[in-house]
Amino acid sequence: MQTASTNIGERMGGSQELSDSKRGPVIGGHLCNKSICDISWLLNIPRSTVSGIITKWKQLGTTATQPPSGRPRHMTGRGQRMLKCTVRRSRQLSADEGTS
Repeated sequence: MQTASTNIGERMGGSQELSDSKRGPVIGGHLCNKSICDISWLLNIPRSTVSGIITKWKQLGTTATQPPSGRPRHMTGRGQRMLKCTVRRSRQLSADEGTS
């Protein structure tokens, strides 16, 4: 019998992406009226993951991975700092011009 710590380590191993070959059986189990706990136990996947897959399938009609929302990551770091410096300088210039 496996202990809980080994079982959790073997299940997902952190924040890995679940493959399409595992997402399909989750939806299949849901369509066969299996409970989330049953699907989780049969496929050895955490219940929260099973629930998330089913919720996404109900809302979007697909289990495919969607692109992330929000600001692209390429504007972080040096480019973003340069942009802030330019904006800061522009504010200072306009403030100086207004007082003279």
